Amino acid sequence: MAAPSLRAAAGALRRVCGSWSPRPGRHLLCSAPMAGDVRAAALVSAALEQDRKARSGWRGGARAWEDPEQQAKKRRSGPDGEPDGEPHRKPPKRKIVLLMAYSGKGYHGMQRNVGSSQFKTIEDDLVSALVQSGCIPENHGEDMRKMSFQRCARTDKGVSAAGQVVSLKVWLIDDILEKINSHLPPHIRILGLKRVTGGFNSKNKCDARTYFYMLPTFAFAHKDHDVQDESYRLSAETLQRVNGLLACYKGTHNFHNFTSQKGPQEASARRYILDMFCEEPFVREGMEFAVIKVKGQSFMTHQIRKMVGLLVAIVKGYAPESVLERSWGDAKVDVPKAPGLGLVLERVHFEKYNQRFGNDGLHEPLDWTREEAGVTAFKEQHIYPTIISTERHERSMAQWLSTLPVHDFNATAHMAVGAGTKVPSPPEDSD
Repeated sequence: MAAPSLRAAAGALRRVCGSWSPRPGRHLLCSAPMAGDVRAAALVSAALEQDRKARSGWRGGARAWEDPEQQAKKRRSGPDGEPDGEPHRKPPKRKIVLLMAYSGKGYHGMQRNVGSSQFKTIEDDLVSALVQSGCIPENHGEDMRKMSFQRCARTDKGVSAAGQVVSLKVWLIDDILEKINSHLPPHIRILGLKRVTGGFNSKNKCDARTYFYMLPTFAFAHKDHDVQDESYRLSAETLQRVNGLLACYKGTHNFHNFTSQKGPQEASARRYILDMFCEEPFVREGMEFAVIKVKGQSFMTHQIRKMVGLLVAIVKGYAPESVLERSWGDAKVDVPKAPGLGLVLERVHFEKYNQRFGNDGLHEPLDWTREEAGVTAFKEQHIYPTIISTERHERSMAQWLSTLPVHDFNATAHMAVGAGTKVPSPPEDSD
């Protein structure tokens, strides 16, 4: 039935109210008979509504100001504005963590140096793989803050990792791990992924970090009465002494002598070591190796390498045991820095996060138990062979050991350093 016209509605209204003029904006004031024409009133209401729409440009679902092409495009579109038959917009990004393993040889550390292509880092390859796999847009690769990227530890040049964890926001595409790994070299692998809370930051939420340092055992051979080559085998007595010295590192100490540009009065130089020990030695390709493990809340630049360096200097007979206690005082002590080759980030710990969110029914605990087999396989395939092969061909430990006699472990430089005062960096060793 056609919509009632304004003229017909006016006629019906006259029968009800007596007279009416359909001028826009005029109020309707009438007194209807007791047995009024209800149908006429309905016609008036419909006509007024049609008149209002006509004045505003409404034409039965189309807007008068839209051209026919725009109207046709809207009719072809889906409910969310996307054309029918075409893919919808990307879903919102989600905060996740990735479990990474990599061999650090040939890289200038973990952290990316945006704008500098001279020094290649692990994150350069990672970000490239994330973009190519479709996890993040390209502009997020140029500015990593846009994806809230954070790593647990900034490993140094040449340092490897078996359990690095990074947090970031990504599109959770199908087969995400396979796609990322397909764009990474074989010596960098993503071994696991977990969803985390929106405000998660892998660096700030990390309670502790565990590293290991793998070295040939001839590094512990005494300089005066032991062979100094691959034929050396670590005795039970020497291993016991090594572990006795490593136990001295446990607890809170002032490690200002084990890094650079830290004064003895700076609070940030105090670090807490939960555990440190040397495992039983093992033989690979005719050379005996040992692994030193250390777990601490956090570590400063070069701290672990200097802790190992001073240990080796004491066991070999170049430094007295008393230098260990002296190095935690205010005096400046010459602490040698062991090569970076054998240092590996093994695991990062999130105990407090797991206690709060690990069993809330929404998030998984960050313990990586199911990924343990993959971590072990990566170490066997990429990390251990790289350390052994490089040591055999480049002899980095043997060359570094030859520099120990030039260190003066008895000399100290007492400094009156105020709180917050920076001290000059110690001379770099020739590792």
